[in-house]
Amino acid sequence: MSRIVLLIFFFVFAALLPLTAQNVLPVSSASSLTEKSSSPVAHPLRISAGDLLDLTVFDTPELSVKLRVDEHGAVTLPLAGVLSVSGMTAEEAAHAIEKSFRETDVLKNPHVNVTVLEFATQGVTVMGEVKNPGVYPLLGAHGLLDLISAAGGATTNAGKAVTITHREDPERPAVVQIDSRPGSTATFNVDVRPGDTIVVSHAGIVYVLGDVGKPGGFLIENNDRLTVLQAIALAQGTTRTASLDHAKLIRKSASGREEISLQLKKIVANKAPDEVVGDGDILFVPSSASKTAMRNMEAILPSVAGAAIYRVP
Repeated sequence: MSRIVLLIFFFVFAALLPLTAQNVLPVSSASSLTEKSSSPVAHPLRISAGDLLDLTVFDTPELSVKLRVDEHGAVTLPLAGVLSVSGMTAEEAAHAIEKSFRETDVLKNPHVNVTVLEFATQGVTVMGEVKNPGVYPLLGAHGLLDLISAAGGATTNAGKAVTITHREDPERPAVVQIDSRPGSTATFNVDVRPGDTIVVSHAGIVYVLGDVGKPGGFLIENNDRLTVLQAIALAQGTTRTASLDHAKLIRKSASGREEISLQLKKIVANKAPDEVVGDGDILFVPSSASKTAMRNMEAILPSVAGAAIYRVP
């Protein structure tokens, strides 16, 4: 009896084993699909106005010509008239030309090959905080990082937000956050298509100048509410010779730049409100040794141009 029970158990287990293996296989397949989807995709290149086509008709060299697509997206075929090819791939255009030759009785059994010699509108526009903004060709599979690198990379004032606007869907741009930490590139290597526009954002900068430990400009992209004391802390605090009673905040307004006197000594002692600073603000802490030099706005502003820029972690 026990042998019969063991045999039944063996056959039931053997029957269940393939089902268990089948349940495991789709998991690894899904994982591989996820890895592939993060890679750049090569989109088919569509013919558009201004492109130069090389039309080759086999065994009929007198019909083989180079054609420029006009502003209406059409070409004029030898003996066959005008044909619209806008939006087609090179292979689709070849089939359309063969059909046109047959319908106009130019050739009974044509064999046509179309090669695009020049793409006029297959570039991607890269703008914003990049070193060399412009239009860059997108031939093959390239991701967001490839095109930012082609534009010379991001500037020191670049923010983490990058906007990608697709030509066929301009109302719904995609915004990604670029992170330079190791292992984070896969999350923002998004799909880029011909005709897209990429804009690298500008990070807000607060300048802290004068008698501080590390004067310069500090990017505030990770902190929407930076106060005067926090900005001074980023600049490694004031020195012993700093004149806290004569600190100034220079801010750009609709009517121009305005100069605001700060009671820095009272702010440090928590006897005055800590002012919130924003993009483009200049916080200046003069030295007590200087009576009048570098205390007015006209003398402070030129020093901003030579200030070092620091990225806040």
